Amino acid sequence: MTGEPHHAAFGNFRILEMTNTKTIFILLNAAFRRLRRRVSTTRRNVEGSLSRDGSEKGIPSRKLPKRCFTKLRMPLPHVLGLISMLAVVLAPSFGWACACGCGVFDVGTSSMLPEGAGGMAFLEYDYQDQNHNWHGTSSAPDANNDDKEIRTHFVTAGLQYMFDRSWGVQAEVPYDFRYFKKSDGAGNIVSRSWSQLGDIRVEGIYTGFFEDMSAGVTLGFKLPTGSHTFDSGVVDRDTQIGTGSTDITLGGFYRGNLTKDNKLDWFAQLHLDIPVLIQGDYRPGIELDTAAGLYYKGWHLHTVQITPVAQVIASERTSDEGSNANPPNSGYQRILLSPGVEIDMHPVSVYADIEVPVFQDVRGNQVVAPWLLKVVMSYHF
Repeated sequence: MTGEPHHAAFGNFRILEMTNTKTIFILLNAAFRRLRRRVSTTRRNVEGSLSRDGSEKGIPSRKLPKRCFTKLRMPLPHVLGLISMLAVVLAPSFGWACACGCGVFDVGTSSMLPEGAGGMAFLEYDYQDQNHNWHGTSSAPDANNDDKEIRTHFVTAGLQYMFDRSWGVQAEVPYDFRYFKKSDGAGNIVSRSWSQLGDIRVEGIYTGFFEDMSAGVTLGFKLPTGSHTFDSGVVDRDTQIGTGSTDITLGGFYRGNLTKDNKLDWFAQLHLDIPVLIQGDYRPGIELDTAAGLYYKGWHLHTVQITPVAQVIASERTSDEGSNANPPNSGYQRILLSPGVEIDMHPVSVYADIEVPVFQDVRGNQVVAPWLLKVVMSYHF
């Protein structure tokens, strides 16, 4: 970048449009220092309400329920703006694009956020059926696209383990089932069905910013364990189950209370995926997925807690690159609304949501899904 940098103001923050690593960490550090000061002020006020002899005028933090998070004085719009600022700073200024839905399933599951030391094993099922042609921001004739349908069942086994309230690790092993239908060069309809191991992901987790684990970051890798060569005469690289790339992944989340009774909470997440090593002259696009939502914890049926969730998810990805890529027809921006519910029967919980696109802006002609589904069953130990 040459000349004077451009700035954009948000509240008391000032965003510098620079993407070098040093600047990113300076901004992150300053933001978390600000949040720390606000949490410290709130805690001093709470501790001041406790009498010297130990009698309670308030509720000691050690007696707070597990899912009760510290109440910040920072207004909710400012916190959500901070999350958006981080997304802008971390995302490169490329044209966004994507081929097959990508990592939109990596965000938007509030029940998967760490809450304390211990482990969680989970099995996740995701589904999407891309069966309608789309161009730009509107529907387009099916005849304009050789691809007719990409239907995928994603099954992922995972393990999350927090060694203490600060450090943990998570691993995910996907196995995907895909059906692909297209028109060949002669105008004949051909199809393929196959199932394979997908790309394994391993990430480290840090949640030591605050005592209540209300904020956290992740850093890890996506490994090229999925095949990217299945029937390459019919199946394009951007439709393969594996990308063939080794990626760096970076994520973050924040959550807090909205009401004094601690029944209505909010959360925000982001997840960034950057390919760094590639195979076969195909580089998948850089992908950014974000989510923000509310969940209500006031419903119980005997010992079962029922938590409705409402969230908005935004997904963007840069164009694929390389001689085996199709940049003019490989991308989109989209926003989805996602109602869901979590049923907690400790130590077992089940989460499910449906994700409905309300805005899509794709590059070229691409088949899109009218809705997406996610179901997660987890066991806490």
